[in-house]
Order: sequence, then C-alpha cells, then structure tokens
Amino acid sequence: MSITWNNDRPAGGIVPTFRYKLADNPALTVVGLRIDYPPDGSTPPHRHGVASVIGFVIEGEVVMAMNDGEPRTYKKGESWYEAPGCYHRISDNNSKTEGASIHATVVIPTDVFDKEGYSYLVQFDPQYLSGVVDKTKYAIRSIPTPW
Repeated sequence: MSITWNNDRPAGGIVPTFRYKLADNPALTVVGLRIDYPPDGSTPPHRHGVASVIGFVIEGEVVMAMNDGEPRTYKKGESWYEAPGCYHRISDNNSKTEGASIHATVVIPTDVFDKEGYSYLVQFDPQYLSGVVDKTKYAIRSIPTPW
C-alpha cells in the first residue's frame, strides 16, 4: 500500500463552511469543510472517526484512495463517499501547476462534535502529525454556532 504524502509537498488549507444540527434528527450534526490544494498539494493520511463524509470536487482534479482501494482520479463535479472509520490514505491534487478545491460534507453524531469539536473531524496519522502541525494552514478555525 503506497502512501504519497511527505512533508516536502505543499499543504492545503481547511476552512469550515457551515455546521447545522439536523432539525428532524438533532442527534446528528452536518459540517461543511472546504479543502484548497495548491499545485502538487497533498493531505496526509487520515480518518474522520465516526463521521460519514461526502467529498465533491469544486475545481481541478484530485487523486483519492480509501482503505486498500486503488487510487482514483476525481474531476470537477464528481463525488465520493467515505464511511465511518474509512482510512483516507491518499488525498492529492492531481496537478503540479494548477490548484484544486474540494468540499467535504461531514455527518457526525452531535454529542461527539459538541465534545470533540473540529479537531475530531480530521484525524491525521501520528507519524505525519508533526509535519501537519508545522504547516499552520491545516489549523481548522472555529465558526459561530448557528443555533
């Protein structure tokens, strides 16, 4: 199983776009995250805990690989699903010259999100954590609660 991320590749940025408790099921919260990759950008291997994730390509092309699956290229307008506990081992911009952007819609139990916050949504592998911390763009900033 090949992992392509290394600390020499440029990091992207994660920006929250929304968060809402579901009106018909307040036990679940939906969070939106925009991930912007610079040219040749890459996100370290990670998980999303007990959350379900739907990824959608806004601009450019990205290469994704989940669990033991083969890497797959997604183009603008395409989407994928990550089940709870899924190992997102490759998350790369497919271009060395153009940026790429994706939007992740995350569905998470409200009690988990209320207790753990944004830091729980993207759980980087420990061996890559120091490289992520060094790249401050990965800091997920908080947004106001709409309720």
